[in-house]
Amino acid sequence: MAAMTDERLCALVSELVKDCENYRDELAIDRIKAMEYYDGTMKDVPADANRSKVVSRDVRAAIKKVLPSLIRTILGNDKVVEYAPVNEGDEAAAEQATDYINYVVFPESNGYDAVQDAAHDALKLRNGVIRWWYEKETTVQVSTHTGLDEAALIQLVGDDAVEVLEQSQTVETLETLQGPVEQPLYNVKIRRRSEQGTPRLAGVPLEEFLIHPDTISIEDSPITGIATRMRRTDLIAMGHDRDLIESLPASTGDDGRDDEEFTRRRRAFEAKDAVPKALEEVDYYELYVKVDADDDGIAELRRIVLAGGTGEENLISNDEWDEVPFADLIVERRPHQREGGSVTDDLAEIQRVKTVLMRQTLDNLYWQNNHQPIVQEGAIANPESVLNPKFGQPIRVSQGIDARAALGYTMVPFVAKESFAMLSYLDQEATDRTGISDASSGLAPDALTNMTARATALIEQAGIGQTELMVRTFAQGLRRVFKGLLRLVIKHQDRPRMVRLRGQWVSFDPRHWNAGMDATVNTGLGAGTRERDMMMVQMVQQLQEKLLMTLGPDNPYVSPDNLYNGIAKSVEAAGLKSPDLYFSKPSPEEIQRRMQASANQPNPEMQKLEMRAHVDAEKARLSAENNRRKLEIERELKLAELQQNGALKRYQIDAELNLKRQQSLAEAVSGEPVTSVHIGGRTG
Repeated sequence: MAAMTDERLCALVSELVKDCENYRDELAIDRIKAMEYYDGTMKDVPADANRSKVVSRDVRAAIKKVLPSLIRTILGNDKVVEYAPVNEGDEAAAEQATDYINYVVFPESNGYDAVQDAAHDALKLRNGVIRWWYEKETTVQVSTHTGLDEAALIQLVGDDAVEVLEQSQTVETLETLQGPVEQPLYNVKIRRRSEQGTPRLAGVPLEEFLIHPDTISIEDSPITGIATRMRRTDLIAMGHDRDLIESLPASTGDDGRDDEEFTRRRRAFEAKDAVPKALEEVDYYELYVKVDADDDGIAELRRIVLAGGTGEENLISNDEWDEVPFADLIVERRPHQREGGSVTDDLAEIQRVKTVLMRQTLDNLYWQNNHQPIVQEGAIANPESVLNPKFGQPIRVSQGIDARAALGYTMVPFVAKESFAMLSYLDQEATDRTGISDASSGLAPDALTNMTARATALIEQAGIGQTELMVRTFAQGLRRVFKGLLRLVIKHQDRPRMVRLRGQWVSFDPRHWNAGMDATVNTGLGAGTRERDMMMVQMVQQLQEKLLMTLGPDNPYVSPDNLYNGIAKSVEAAGLKSPDLYFSKPSPEEIQRRMQASANQPNPEMQKLEMRAHVDAEKARLSAENNRRKLEIERELKLAELQQNGALKRYQIDAELNLKRQQSLAEAVSGEPVTSVHIGGRTG
């Protein structure tokens, strides 16, 4: 069989589009009701005449509680997404892609607004849809330049993107050393055209999103796309044939789609005035269809663009394509279904009951504050003073009539107090159904008094458990968005780009990156609270420190990368931004160089032992020297003592000899013996 003709293709696509639009209109009923409950209109609970019209806004309150936590947890991280290598050698490219997408592409593509819009739709309307595309923008700037010399003029108009609109020339006489010289000057008016391509992310209004009713996910759908309205001038600016676009019929509107759009925008449009043909809106279909166009038995993905209808004459583009640029995001999974669960599904019944109770309660209070008068006919001379009372205005009673009998007031029982307990019960029921409480909105349970820290911690963990599940489910859907964004950048950026990152100019060339890299969305959610995470990281760091002190840097347990990971986790647990702002991760070359330098240096432990041995030897030497000096001093003292004793002996001997000599001389003179005298000892 021959390849599929445009007529057969458009007929097939037209049938698929009808199925998608019928499915969209069925879902629009629930979505319109959800938007009415969020906005507080609630047409299904009309108020009685002359009674309270108050509406409980439980759906809005719950969404406004959980939405900041969801957005802060996902978009509050310094790196919203991280790409993981899938092949050997992709590590460097994965790090570059992570930095480039997080710090450059995602902010430039309005990614923050797109994610927030999709999260809001998912919480309120069950599903949020994000699409991505590459947008080429052509900007035209008209400027006037005066007083240009010939060199400046050539440099200005030398660019191919510059078109000269007006030009004039004047002659100026300049005084020089050689005399007056005439200098021609030029005045020009130019138009500069510049074209720049930028990846774009945007949330898709659900009334414009088309998907087949029999599918469970976008990957399985035979058709996915958008059905919207675009002006003729925008279609021509996109590069489509002008004659074809101008021949297309103007849009007549779609009741199902318009009803949902009017409800979403919360206003009704008046009848349109006549507009120029270029500004007329045309039905626009951008569809991604799986069809066997070449009759090989395998359905291929094709991008089909239709304008003004779905017939063959409305086909303006039919190309082969590589992916469906849409992501379907939910916050609560329903097994084996594409639609997720929403906050509105859980709270619509509660909001309806609370609205009725609040109206009845207020009506009862109004009756208590404004009693209904009971007046005897003809008894009051001025009935207006009773019907429209004024401060100080007297009520005149007819002559002879008792005032108490003439005027009375109905006694309405006060039953509003019974409603307050029911309203509190419904608030608790809403928390049980959704898991959205003050804890999930950011109010710490520690604010509750008379409770232990353990009790408040349990309340906090129970209060944020379901909210964490919402965040993880939503982040899982964002993986498809970031994968598509990476493929979009690799496909369309055909030259390196210099950007300023962390105070330095860095060049990114996505042409050599692997488009199949896996993406992980950082949610910033751990196994427990932030305080617990910080405590556990500190325990790990202390253990790392002990191992490093015991076994040294070259040990099999703690590597430099392990140490940096501990530092990075401590920064993240503290709730700060990227650890790169506070700590620099050393490169493997620097780590190797430092380890080699430390290996060439003496071992600190050996140095300590050598120093200790040297100190001990010095102590021994000093001790020996002290002992030697002590012995010398003792020897000198002994010697001095001996010398002193010897001198004393000699003195005694000399004295005895002199005394004996004198005795002998005395005996010789007197002729009589003299008594013996002993000096220095006993008599003898």
